[in-house]
Amino acid sequence: MRSFLVTGGAGFIGSNFIRHMLKKHDDILIINMDKLTYAGNLDNLRDVEKDSRYRFVHGDICDTALVESVMPDVDVVVNFAAESHVDRSIGKPDDFIRTDIFGVFVLLESARKEGIRRFVQISTDEVYGSKEKDVFKETDTLMPSSPYSASKAGADRLVYSYFVTYGLPVVIPRSSNNFGPYQYPEKLISLFVTNAMDGKKLPVYGDGKNVRDWLYVLDNCEAIETVMDKGKDGEVYNVGAGNEKNNLEITRLILSELDKPEDLITFVQDRKGHDRRYALDTEKIRRLGWKPRHPFDNAMKETVRWYVDNRWWWERLKSGEYMEFYKKQYRTEL
Repeated sequence: MRSFLVTGGAGFIGSNFIRHMLKKHDDILIINMDKLTYAGNLDNLRDVEKDSRYRFVHGDICDTALVESVMPDVDVVVNFAAESHVDRSIGKPDDFIRTDIFGVFVLLESARKEGIRRFVQISTDEVYGSKEKDVFKETDTLMPSSPYSASKAGADRLVYSYFVTYGLPVVIPRSSNNFGPYQYPEKLISLFVTNAMDGKKLPVYGDGKNVRDWLYVLDNCEAIETVMDKGKDGEVYNVGAGNEKNNLEITRLILSELDKPEDLITFVQDRKGHDRRYALDTEKIRRLGWKPRHPFDNAMKETVRWYVDNRWWWERLKSGEYMEFYKKQYRTEL
């Protein structure tokens, strides 16, 4: 039986990854360690919480004693735990440095001491910075533009240093913008779908022409597993679907799917240091046998439908009901 420590597993991509692994594999154990800050939501895993192959540990990856108490039972670490919203990093960057860099250090040290079989550091295309034309390769220079992306770039280099210095078997998947079910409604697609459902304004930064490559979260989960199982130690793998769309295009797709008027669009002052375009060369991971299986239009329809059908999930978040419940339950700062 393989055992996995999935950190940040109550978040968007982490919870989808846990569900993906439990659905696909019988002979595994998943330990989900999550601090349960505002974006960590146990409702994301309500359907698996009683599965004998799943165990939840409430805690912070910066807590050395807690991490060291769990690590002896682990074969593979998959680190999703991170502060990840660019806007929040601009206002309070210290949280990002602590979790995204020091927290990764704590995990690496414990993993090194226990001699784990693989350490998977979940990264982002944002570490490369912006590119008006062409695509980023894994060997390109990292030029992060925000405190968030800088903290992730720092973590990437720290992880790599543990491979070079200590021989820790690490791999780093770097994905483009994810979308899908269970995404906290502060990110563009989840926020705009839920706002539009309630007839609220959709605040588009600047001219709305910032371009992202949109990757369905279930395709990313498969990519992460592919890199985890087949990737070469010490290597980075870009993960993207080639679905380049600007923010205004995405906004109009959402409104069209929900049959809502375009006068809900409102243009607001652009974000500080807002990257214009991200795009990845994904040839390297495709050589491992991975490719996205979900066409963008179908995945967008499924995503919008999920938020329509699961109003109970996001209403608790946007109203603050979820935060108050877990703040009392776990005595955590949300």
